[in-house]
Amino acid sequence: MPADPKVYLDYTQAELDAAYDQRVWAPNREEIVAWFGTESAKVRARLEHRRSVPYGTVEDETLDLFPPTPKVDSDPTLKKVGSESTSLAPIHVHVHGGRWTLFTKDEESFIAPVFVDAGAVCVVIDFSNIPKVRIPQMVAQVKRAIAWIYTNAKSFGGDADRIHLSAHSSGSHLAGVALLADWQTEFGLPQDVVKSALLMSGMYDLRPVMRSARSSYVKLADDEVTALSAILQPEKWRTPLTMVYGSKETPEFKRQPKAFAQTLAAKGKQARLVEIPAANHFEVMRQLGEPGSKVAQLALEMMLLK
Repeated sequence: MPADPKVYLDYTQAELDAAYDQRVWAPNREEIVAWFGTESAKVRARLEHRRSVPYGTVEDETLDLFPPTPKVDSDPTLKKVGSESTSLAPIHVHVHGGRWTLFTKDEESFIAPVFVDAGAVCVVIDFSNIPKVRIPQMVAQVKRAIAWIYTNAKSFGGDADRIHLSAHSSGSHLAGVALLADWQTEFGLPQDVVKSALLMSGMYDLRPVMRSARSSYVKLADDEVTALSAILQPEKWRTPLTMVYGSKETPEFKRQPKAFAQTLAAKGKQARLVEIPAANHFEVMRQLGEPGSKVAQLALEMMLLK
């Protein structure tokens, strides 16, 4: 029998579909996702925060604000990112994942202690999911959230000149596209509104995604695929970037960050690429909520850039 045809790079259709299906590569997915929800609820019960603050006019356009509660002196694993020279705290903004169809901010507030204990404001944003909206609208919501955070930073004790960002999975895709924005033209903000980005287990090229089984719910025209693929617009990238992925990720969630890093390097732009040993897609995200983990330390180190 003839071999199955290749549909993208060296992938057959079955292989490409599997390369975007976390169920194939992360057998503990359900357990970890359940932990995300329960641990996030515990964090919200324990930490002071402002819940579901609106940043736009749509119901899903809200965010949770966790103010800093520094405990650096008592815990040597924490890095202090706040500054004694100003009463305003740096801001860490997080964009949740969920294959564009799942989850809300409520599943990923478990990361807040890492940042508030280090002296930063932690902001976890929400936005609409497919099928309520399409991906272009999701990107627009992420941009509006960042613009709102910059404009209103002082009202919650945050320093607008020290906004840093993290994102996971489809959230990394959305954040990656949002960071291509012309902030001055669109919002009247400085072009370096986000001082650093930690993108975890992300997708930066939608062309193979649209050839996979995910095309059953991701509906985009060809020009939208181009506009929503950060790898195709490297000249617009201006944010100091670290990308991480787990050694147990699917083939595509390993290949995509490597390809994006190479594309940026070819344009003279720097992107740090870090593989997290013995971690799958969801274990990488869980590490962002563990103060001593490599992922959390990377995020805190980037916040010390400015």
